[in-house]
Amino acid sequence: MSSMKADERNADQIAFWNGPGGRHWVDRQQAQDVVLAPVLAAALDRAAPRPGERVVDVGCGCGATTVELARRVGAAGRVLGIDVSAPMLARAAERLPPGLPVELAQADATTHAFPAAEFDLLFSRFGVMFFAEPERSFANLRRALRPGGRLAFACWRAPRENPWLMLPLQGAYEHVPPLPKLGPEDPGPFSFADAERVRRILGAAGFAAPGLEPLDLTLDLAAGGGLDAAVAAALDIGPTSRAIDDQPPSVRDAVAGSIRKLLAPHLRGASVPLAAAIWLVTAANP
Repeated sequence: MSSMKADERNADQIAFWNGPGGRHWVDRQQAQDVVLAPVLAAALDRAAPRPGERVVDVGCGCGATTVELARRVGAAGRVLGIDVSAPMLARAAERLPPGLPVELAQADATTHAFPAAEFDLLFSRFGVMFFAEPERSFANLRRALRPGGRLAFACWRAPRENPWLMLPLQGAYEHVPPLPKLGPEDPGPFSFADAERVRRILGAAGFAAPGLEPLDLTLDLAAGGGLDAAVAAALDIGPTSRAIDDQPPSVRDAVAGSIRKLLAPHLRGASVPLAAAIWLVTAANP
């Protein structure tokens, strides 16, 4: 892994993912891999990586996406996994099976000096919504693609369509102030919810034929671990985690109690299935 040159406008996101955000994802890596497995399967199906291809995995996190991409491109291929989070990259490095054609780099996609026209596919599962200057970031990424290369990523649709993230937040708001309201151009998990904005960004970055396919899923917040596991996941991951950051234990306990009441009616055996809504986005490098 390498150190990175970063866009200063991404500094807040870089600090978060090297601080509490990254630590939570590392701690919950196994459970999150289970929760998000349906998203990864759908995104990989849309991206269709082929044996021998060279792929950039943008925002590779703890490595689940990178490993699956590498298995699909095989020994003749290559996967470069990039992320701003040192803790998450360290976890990705720990779990890489021997012999996979993978390189990991701590890198800001906005400024990283990719080799020009080197890759066949840019891929991301929820790793591209946090750029402060997304047109600049995607233009830099596109330069890494060969002519005719492909872009494929998954991003969240509107908050109201994602109860698996927003229902726990309702419980948190019974005890803590609301998170600062983000503007439509501000980076964040739902910053690509507007399809027209995504098309505009990709077009400005030089991509051709951007397409967005809506996909509705049910994600098990508990990852098969029951109601306690679902409450713990809600406290550690997503907007609820940010809302209760730095709150004292008494407030966290109160939030946990409210979340438990909201999630209990959704318990099905050891699962807590909740609706999730994503875009599967594709485009091409002319």
